[in-house]
Amino acid sequence: MDVLGEVRAAEAPWKKMSEEAATKKAQATRRSLLHVPYGDGEGEKLDIYFPEGVSEALLFCVFLHGGNWQEGSKDTSAFMVNPLTAQGVAVVVVAYDIAPKATLDQMVDQVTRSIVFLQKRYPRNEGIYLSGHSAGAHLAAMMLLANWIKHGVTPNLKGFFLISGLYNLEPIMHTSVNAPLLLTLEDAQRNSPQRLLEAGLSQPVDPSCHILVVVGQHDSPEFHRQSREFYQALCRAGWKASFEELHDVDHFEIIWKLTQQDYRLTQVCTQLVLQRADRFPFSPASASWAW
Repeated sequence: MDVLGEVRAAEAPWKKMSEEAATKKAQATRRSLLHVPYGDGEGEKLDIYFPEGVSEALLFCVFLHGGNWQEGSKDTSAFMVNPLTAQGVAVVVVAYDIAPKATLDQMVDQVTRSIVFLQKRYPRNEGIYLSGHSAGAHLAAMMLLANWIKHGVTPNLKGFFLISGLYNLEPIMHTSVNAPLLLTLEDAQRNSPQRLLEAGLSQPVDPSCHILVVVGQHDSPEFHRQSREFYQALCRAGWKASFEELHDVDHFEIIWKLTQQDYRLTQVCTQLVLQRADRFPFSPASASWAW
């Protein structure tokens, strides 16, 4: 069974156009630093988009693109830039090497080092919020397990937005997705945040750190299953987490619509970053946001 087959079949012609348009608009309308190296590798670059009134004490939202760990680019992933910078939040879009050039272990390491770089460059930041879509959501979730001590810095992580992600990689081992990844069982287990969380390898370090797990109504059943099970594992492990199924969006629309200020997910992410809990109160009983 190809658990991601429905995603590829659902890809719409406007997807590439929407991605490029969002990035072009962001680069044309926002002050930015593009292709900033966070490491020595050719693909180890990130883009930083600033709000008006730049200071070192910024709030940052970091975005990791999707694409089955083998497609996608930071250069077409500036969905969140305009809505968030308009609210005073800096947006960072991270590039990482994809398969077959890089292994999954290397991708996780690159994302880890990009967060370390951001924390060291802006040590007075007011908080870093890590977001990702699809494969990017998986890589973001792996940051819950990162060994920050090894890197000599603990980033000021305040929240995670995990959008239509996969958190247990064993089901993809025998699918076409694994052809360029070449995951062994050991690789899949070592890079499955669901498995690592259940093994007790991650504990909340900041009680205020909130994790929002999101899936689209028209995402495939595997994305629905994994998103809900990962949310439940987070709750059992003591993390402050919430779960959302967004109405009437598929695997691509859920992220593309982040360009829209009035989109539900845009508003939830913005309010979480700005800590306006009075307007968007979390209801543990319903495991959702009260509106």
